[in-house]
Amino acid sequence: MLPAPASTLPPLPGLGFKPEHFAAIRGLRPALGFFEVHAENYMGAGGPPHAMLAALRADYGLSLHGVGLSIGGLPVAGARGLDPAHLARLRALVDRYQPESFSEHLAWSSHGAAYLNDLLPLPYTPETLTLVCDHIDQVQEALGMRMLLENPSTYLLFAQSSIPETAFLAEIARRTGCGLLLDVNNVFVSCTNHRQDPRAYLADFPLHAVGEIHLGGHAAEALPSGPLLIDAHDRPVADPVWALYAEVIAQIGAQPTLIEWDNDLPDFPQLLAEAARAGVVLAGADLAARGGPRHAAAC
Repeated sequence: MLPAPASTLPPLPGLGFKPEHFAAIRGLRPALGFFEVHAENYMGAGGPPHAMLAALRADYGLSLHGVGLSIGGLPVAGARGLDPAHLARLRALVDRYQPESFSEHLAWSSHGAAYLNDLLPLPYTPETLTLVCDHIDQVQEALGMRMLLENPSTYLLFAQSSIPETAFLAEIARRTGCGLLLDVNNVFVSCTNHRQDPRAYLADFPLHAVGEIHLGGHAAEALPSGPLLIDAHDRPVADPVWALYAEVIAQIGAQPTLIEWDNDLPDFPQLLAEAARAGVVLAGADLAARGGPRHAAAC
């Protein structure tokens, strides 16, 4: 029996850790709930990266975010399931740092023995659903903990998809017992690209399974067919994404919330300002839950 819940992160803002900011973090000791790191960056034995991560882990919650498991990928010919060597390295990292959560993407990044440096979309079919659920069961058994699965940002739709994405995610959570990582920016990006309503998407999303939220910035390109948004993680969170986030938090209450900024890194104070904006929304939800003024949740 796996332990529950899927995440024990505090319902506070967090940031993705970048080594460039380590000195600022140690000097400022910001009032954050957690830091997130990409698991694959810490699968080596030791050195400065692990020294910095161990120092952070002593003071903050930790979220491990995988980018290389290829949850939706096909196995190597003749093999079953995910790469056992990768799972073993991941388990060693989990044992070493005892993170409050582990998450991965609803995507694929490998085909047989070939690995691709991207998170690629899946067709939502019964066959794919079974494959993804089998892989999540394998991850949770290997790690001895429940995981969170993140909704993707997508730029195309598959003609063969027969299951709406929100229903696909809900069924994965039901079958496997995993939690969900709701990336609100991904919702806005995907729905804009597919000319869909993000609020309608969120109305159908299994919010009861959410254990963490991501917020990030996106780039926009003007095309003859309309805007194309790119999940770039290289700028502040856009105002429409903040609005969606506030609506979600008002509905489900405070949740651990990560500000993702992976490219064109700003100075650390700018990241803290983004986290503080999320903190205002979370504090408002907490105040409302205790019967305080409803306007406090405004961002």
